[in-house]
Amino acid sequence: MFKLIAGPCVIESKENAEMIAVRLKEITDKLGIPFTFKASYDKANRTSIKSYRGPGLEKGLQILSDIKESVGVKIATDIHEPNQADLVGQVADIVQIPAFLCRQTDLLVAAAKTGKAINIKKAQFLAPWDMINCINKIKDINSNLMLCERGTCFGYNNLVVDMTGLVEMKSFGFPVIFDATHSVQKPGGKGNATGGNREFAEPLAKSAIAIGVDGIFMETHPDPDNALSDGANMVYLDKVEAMLTRLIKIYKAVHEDE
Repeated sequence: MFKLIAGPCVIESKENAEMIAVRLKEITDKLGIPFTFKASYDKANRTSIKSYRGPGLEKGLQILSDIKESVGVKIATDIHEPNQADLVGQVADIVQIPAFLCRQTDLLVAAAKTGKAINIKKAQFLAPWDMINCINKIKDINSNLMLCERGTCFGYNNLVVDMTGLVEMKSFGFPVIFDATHSVQKPGGKGNATGGNREFAEPLAKSAIAIGVDGIFMETHPDPDNALSDGANMVYLDKVEAMLTRLIKIYKAVHEDE
């Protein structure tokens, strides 16, 4: 079965994050999908300096640690600086490299040294085959890594997904994750904030599952229109179960002879 990495874009409060984690665990336990809860303690790349960034490293990691223990889920979160790696590695099961930073050698090496699984998001400006360079920077330190597609720049304020890129990255021999919600972003599309088209997240996820990706990444929220970050592209929490049920049907159809 494909794995799911999901949660809110950013920690808005402990209560909100925990509620989402509980609901996602209920859904994935019911459907038999391996699940890792994702939320960011700091969004360092917001469009506007006035945008909400999160509770910060110390408080955010404490919230994630509490959720890990109380809900019984694995944790994924991203790092932006090498000096964050050790602390994040004490809590996270998956250390995530943001797309804009996937070429930052020191950041990749620091993440790899945690010994945790590494999810490297492909930069919007990179060709799929260029991800081999990211792999080569850390595979001798830590080969427990995943490559994540999240769309490619297409003109101004727009991303597109080249599905052949998923095939290209799978040829490297590491798991490939498809980011269904960041792929439908409109970076800076609102002038001082990022826009998006969440209605396209499921069709793209279906296509990725049909191609044979190893997992889906998506951000979800009970009220995306009022979320504090990336609301325009997040999936409504109450629609996640039905969406995953449809993805499972495609997964089973593709893998029926295995």
